[in-house]
Amino acid sequence: MATSSLSLIFLLSSLLLIPSLLASSPLQNHQYVVDQVHRSINVSRRNLGYLSCETGNPIDDCWRCDPNWEKNRQRLANCAIGFGKNAVGGRDGKIYVVTNSGNDDPVNPKPGTLRYGVIQDEPLWIIFARDMVIQLKEELIMNSFKTIDGRGATVHIAGGPCITIQYVTNVIIHGIHIHDCKQGGNAMVRSTPHHYGWRTISDGDGVSIFGGSHIWIDHCSLSNCVDGLIDAIMGSTAITISNNYMTKHDKVMLLGHSDSHVQDKNMQVTIAFNHFGEGLVQRIPRCRHGYFHVVNNDYTHWEMYAIGGSANPTINSQGNRFLASDIRFSKEVTKHEISPESEWKNWNWRSDGDLMLNGAFFVKSGAGASSNYAKASSLSAKSSSLISSLVSGAGALSCREGSRC
Repeated sequence: MATSSLSLIFLLSSLLLIPSLLASSPLQNHQYVVDQVHRSINVSRRNLGYLSCETGNPIDDCWRCDPNWEKNRQRLANCAIGFGKNAVGGRDGKIYVVTNSGNDDPVNPKPGTLRYGVIQDEPLWIIFARDMVIQLKEELIMNSFKTIDGRGATVHIAGGPCITIQYVTNVIIHGIHIHDCKQGGNAMVRSTPHHYGWRTISDGDGVSIFGGSHIWIDHCSLSNCVDGLIDAIMGSTAITISNNYMTKHDKVMLLGHSDSHVQDKNMQVTIAFNHFGEGLVQRIPRCRHGYFHVVNNDYTHWEMYAIGGSANPTINSQGNRFLASDIRFSKEVTKHEISPESEWKNWNWRSDGDLMLNGAFFVKSGAGASSNYAKASSLSAKSSSLISSLVSGAGALSCREGSRC
């Protein structure tokens, strides 16, 4: 008989014992019965394999149920969804192990450092030998076809300039704590094995995407940076921002460079299964020009507004949970920046299946026809009633080899 069948029989047997145990001495045996049932359920979950850990989150259900995930790390690249679903990162390259958390030389990085790995020309899947805190001296300028995979270690990039994805493609960043990012610049920084150049003052973003495409940022924990936590500007597109936990920050995400930068009209960004938590103020996200699918996120705090924009972006908000704060004038989810109502009333902003709590409300605009949202639709939204399960693992996971994440 299969192991899963035995587990189910064990669980059912335990449940059938409850009446007789309670009849003998209800008060004395109650906690014993509860403990036995919980133990039986946990045994069943362990033995049922992938079926027992499914949450309905399509990214996590693709890989997290496998206790041997570390034996095929690159499989993660096949689990992407949304507009960034084709970001393969370093899937087709070798594994590169970061062994040196210090000695960050922006021009001549040493083998074994994170900077040495991300600038290489060939595809690389970058992992970490142990827990580490990496304080960079200058921006970490990434080359194409790279994955930074923090699973199996607790990795912080913090206390200095952070990650820049500029005019490159196919980048995955997964499982990293990114916080307290500072400005860098007025310095030489290497971007490939063959080139380094002068960098002016950077913004101090956690992740800066500048003219990048096919980018996936997943299961990261981000907070408290000088400018944005994740900004995507200057013609960037094909981006998915998923399963992240963002806290304690003012201007969270800027998507689109400026109202006059019309190249951002082709931008497509999916924001899915993220938890936007305590201490956030605004720009969750702030959108310009392009097409934005904000789907199945949990908003538990904002001090000014959650979703804003200007320059006629298309915003498709589906299946999110919006919990407004107790601040009297911060109940509105949306903010139509700069423009008068005579303009923004024609922008296509919709709320479809969103759950509004504590007085939260979404000001819709535009024609409302579903055809207007074709370019801002990237996956099927799930019911907002499932949000707690869908975002339960948001942020950097505590993963250890030989067990599920």
